[in-house]
Amino acid sequence: MDGAGIAAVLALGAQAAQLGTAFIPCPESGAPEVHKRAILAAREDDTLITERFSGRAARGIANRFLREAEAKHLPRIAFPAQNKLTGALRQASARAGKPDFYALWAGQAAPLARALPAAELIAQLEAETIAAIRSIAALAKE
Repeated sequence: MDGAGIAAVLALGAQAAQLGTAFIPCPESGAPEVHKRAILAAREDDTLITERFSGRAARGIANRFLREAEAKHLPRIAFPAQNKLTGALRQASARAGKPDFYALWAGQAAPLARALPAAELIAQLEAETIAAIRSIAALAKE
């Protein structure tokens, strides 16, 4: 989600970093505004792994649907049946601009998201990553 995170995973041996959530709030993203707003408002403890929307495990921001499904111990239905069952509900929630029943997919670092144009975000991530790598290299020399 930021250059320090990218530099950290590279320093640990990864060849790349996945930053899907970082691009959801970008103006170019096709995500509904309700999803963009939820990511920008997310706190560190707002995400959880769930199978409730699709039948497959994925991380998202907890909302009314997820909280009630867990509290009521609703049965889990396998993919793709669960995905089909919740499809109309998710679409209606997005159209209404309400996060209650929409699958707000997001990674753990969602609170670090920024609403920037994609090109600007990439440039900022690059600059942050280079600065963080230089900082790590300087520490290694000490």
